[in-house]
Amino acid sequence: MSTAGERLYPRRCSLIVGDDGQGLELAGMRVVFKTHHADYETPNHADIRVYNLSAETAQRIGREFSRVVLQAGYGGTMGLIFDGTVRQVGRGRENGTDSYVDILAGDGDRAYNHAVVNITLAAGSTAADQVRSAREAMAGHGVDTGYIPELGGPALPRGRVLYGMARKTMREAAQSTNTAWSIQDGMIQMIPTQGYRPGEAVALTAETGLVGRPEQTNEGIKVRALLNPRFRVGGRIKLDNTSIKEFRTELKVGAFNKAPRLDDDGLYRILAVDFSGDTRGGEWYADLICVGIDATAPIGSKLMDTNGGR
Repeated sequence: MSTAGERLYPRRCSLIVGDDGQGLELAGMRVVFKTHHADYETPNHADIRVYNLSAETAQRIGREFSRVVLQAGYGGTMGLIFDGTVRQVGRGRENGTDSYVDILAGDGDRAYNHAVVNITLAAGSTAADQVRSAREAMAGHGVDTGYIPELGGPALPRGRVLYGMARKTMREAAQSTNTAWSIQDGMIQMIPTQGYRPGEAVALTAETGLVGRPEQTNEGIKVRALLNPRFRVGGRIKLDNTSIKEFRTELKVGAFNKAPRLDDDGLYRILAVDFSGDTRGGEWYADLICVGIDATAPIGSKLMDTNGGR
């Protein structure tokens, strides 16, 4: 069982914008960021503000350089928290002396929006074959393969033509194998709905980065901790259940009162993690939404794909 940051100091950050091995390290400037990662298929995103860049450097972002790699953490625990493509750049001034560049970046959105499958599967093909065809289509748009478990599901009784968006193929394969698929840091990932991503659980206490009390809500177990790149969608954390503020039922008519149960062993799978930080300010947190290892995301959760699964 790993702990969350043996050295919770000093803060460390790296922000590189670039392409094809060429890039600029911008962490010497003030950097403010917020990233969002979740286990639904809609691409993750990051909002990053960099202060007081030269006019020349500011103009290169989004034109010459289109990839952004953000790492953060403490001491020896700095690690990747976002890897994606620059989608929009804004420039302005905050006051008479401070200028800024705003970067909106997406994770795998090109593959999600443009990868197309056009293949005929033979009789006897499985969900793994469907996933392989979608992976190959997305690879052409810069997305690689991450963690994918052994996929069950029935074999096709007859041949089938797959034509359409690769994301639709992934969605159908995930539904037939009781998994959730997403793109995490440029890699396709599938997590069993009652399983987790391989790796040690991060034990969270006040001494290892836990901030305040976790809270049981109808979205999941909400947890705030000091920023730790070990928090990954589909990964696990371990909590002392006695530290969790339990869900309070509302008595009004129509209230949604279903909350995920607490795990007997205090082990929780991460459904979503938002990293937020300011290299010259107080913000340096991870906000998690989790469920018990043998539980699924609560019905009605705000984590559901807001694009309606198109």
